[in-house]
Amino acid sequence: MSLTVTTSPSDTETKSSTAERKPLPVIVLRPSRGWRAIDFRELWVFRDLLSSLAIRDVKLRYRQTALGAVWVVLQPLLAAGIFSFVFGTVAGLPTGGVPYVVFAYAGLLAWNLFNSIITKSSNSLVTHASMVQKVFFPRMLLPISAVPGALLDFFVALGMMAVLTVLNHTFSGWSILTLPVWVAIVVMLATGIGLIASALMVSYRDVGQILPVGMQMLLYISPIAYAVEAVPENIRPFFALNPLVGVLEGFRWALVEGQPLNTGYAVYSAIASVVVFLLGGLTFRRMERKFADVV
Repeated sequence: MSLTVTTSPSDTETKSSTAERKPLPVIVLRPSRGWRAIDFRELWVFRDLLSSLAIRDVKLRYRQTALGAVWVVLQPLLAAGIFSFVFGTVAGLPTGGVPYVVFAYAGLLAWNLFNSIITKSSNSLVTHASMVQKVFFPRMLLPISAVPGALLDFFVALGMMAVLTVLNHTFSGWSILTLPVWVAIVVMLATGIGLIASALMVSYRDVGQILPVGMQMLLYISPIAYAVEAVPENIRPFFALNPLVGVLEGFRWALVEGQPLNTGYAVYSAIASVVVFLLGGLTFRRMERKFADVV
């Protein structure tokens, strides 16, 4: 659904010579046309609503919590500690000479950003069903509103990553400047999946049951707690079909000294993220017309 703001002809024709009146704007709703996956102009018109939804999400998440934003750092830190014991101490997986807690925390930074966007955006339409049914606005704002809060959590947790690299003398150097690129790839990939999941969940609530299981499986088949080099070479090409492989390698390369970067994996992840993002937008727009009737 798209909107067009025009002027009312009746206002311009009935102007009084004694008083000047500006024509009132009229909002015309028309079906979406063309191949555009996402109408950025329309989203920009409703940017205030987007910011309000994002701020509300952050406030609700930390309301009546004793530690507040500390949980953003504590959760990946505890998970990195567990991974260090299970995969580093017990399994003895290699990390290229990097302390395991630093290695695991870098991977968890990317994963938590990815997981947070998908989890929050997937049920956004169902959660805001009353808004979808009663008020006109670009429905795509609801899943996209999960992105700012997830980025805020990411940058808070990134502060602990800086502390860990300094304490362990593993700061990456100039490659840190590429971090925004890897963040953008993760956001595009997660947003595309979130758009598809949120659109499907309106009609098929089973998505809400399947998605957590799928994310749990994806956690273990992605190189978060282990390096790509730990995967047998004969299955590594199939393993690299997961677009998170190149992204996670890129995150570690940007954040931790001495970590390898496979350019082929990185390029594939970037292309896959763009494709998934556009596919998510097209899927969402195709299913958007029936949201108000079904949700």
